[in-house]
Amino acid sequence: MIVRDRPSGLKLFLVMRGSVLGRIWQKLLVTTLLAIVVTLSHGAILHYKITLTTIPFTLIGLPLAIFLGFRNNAAYDRYWEGRKLWGEMVYSSRNFARQCLSLVAPALPGDAGPTDIRNRMIYRAIAYAHAMRHHLRDSDSSADVGPLLAPDERHRYADAVHKPNFLMDRMGEDLQRCIADGRIDGYLAATIDCTLSALVAACAACERIKGTPIPFSYTLLLHRTAYFYCFLLPFGLVDTIGFMTPFVVAIVAYTFFGLDALGDEIEEPFGLAPNDLPLDTICRTIEINLRETLGEAPLPPALMPVGYQLS
Repeated sequence: MIVRDRPSGLKLFLVMRGSVLGRIWQKLLVTTLLAIVVTLSHGAILHYKITLTTIPFTLIGLPLAIFLGFRNNAAYDRYWEGRKLWGEMVYSSRNFARQCLSLVAPALPGDAGPTDIRNRMIYRAIAYAHAMRHHLRDSDSSADVGPLLAPDERHRYADAVHKPNFLMDRMGEDLQRCIADGRIDGYLAATIDCTLSALVAACAACERIKGTPIPFSYTLLLHRTAYFYCFLLPFGLVDTIGFMTPFVVAIVAYTFFGLDALGDEIEEPFGLAPNDLPLDTICRTIEINLRETLGEAPLPPALMPVGYQLS
């Protein structure tokens, strides 16, 4: 995610980090070159004059802009829902750590060491956040999750198909063990179970966003219409505005192609693109909060933007 102050003045036109220009510059260049050729030939191809007025472009341009705006709203809704779900991850993880330490009794009076089942569950909550991040990005989570688990659990984790769900199953086993050992009352255990359910629900909702893209036919229709509109636009403007045609076409093409590319980018919010959600930073926040709850020091440093980007 790009984190920077909004540039002003000339800098507004020079910013490249986080801009969609890097994704559309080739299409924009082809469209502008076509507009230059059309301007120099006065709209003639192979000595045949192609006559278009601005009326068709007015009729098509308004619906195209509306549909692009609607698609971008749908894409942003997916992006914002993903951010809210990860906010719930932070909220539920903090609640879970507090509940483990305040509701579950230590094995022995004064026992709060690393072997305490409460510590193991809190470390597993940290591992769950990392496992969920890697699960959504289809990447290897061993390096981040392995050090947070017991050796025997680490080997079983490596063989698990759905790794976040595996960790939640182990949470349930530990909670059941606490009930059996009399370290927590059943009605208090239900409170912790609700928090665990909230963590599972957040993962399932993120999987829904990842696994259900905006319908391809809808996206394809917008892609094609934007291309046709921008490629034909010079023929409709050259007789009206003359040498200014390439400039106007470049601005219109930048707007339409840029909106199209931006929708594609934020439609899948869990990736590694500059404008995607900063899942590494959120997971580090969860880890810092839960380790602080355990009274550990020093704590891992918070992740800072690199080149204006939070990963």
